[in-house]
Amino acid sequence: MTGAGGRWIVDIDAFAELVAEALESLPQQFLDHLENIQIDVAEWPTKADLEEAGLDPGDRTALLGLYHGVMLTERTSSYSALPDRITLYQKPIELHAGPDEESIREQVRATVIHEIGHYFGLEEEDLEKLGWG
Repeated sequence: MTGAGGRWIVDIDAFAELVAEALESLPQQFLDHLENIQIDVAEWPTKADLEEAGLDPGDRTALLGLYHGVMLTERTSSYSALPDRITLYQKPIELHAGPDEESIREQVRATVIHEIGHYFGLEEEDLEKLGWG
């Protein structure tokens, strides 16, 4: 569906399907090591999400996704917790993507990879070097 300004806009359910598609496209060796993690979608980040990410709480468009949890590289053998979470934010992704469905699909996949990178212990600098920053 095309929205205002000719940009591609999807509903939250269709966006969740794009997220599932991005996850399914990842190499099996990565999927095999994802444990105790929940993937959520939301339209916009909350003020608390922006603060957690170290961003200006007034700039809701700056955050495309957020990893909530303890990176694998920082866990000890006694680690036991609720599932880690990755949240992907639909509206900021749509705003950062190109004007068509394929651009949104690509941005969703890039954001999923970026946040899963955090789960595996990669910092922002590491992700930048790998081209997923």
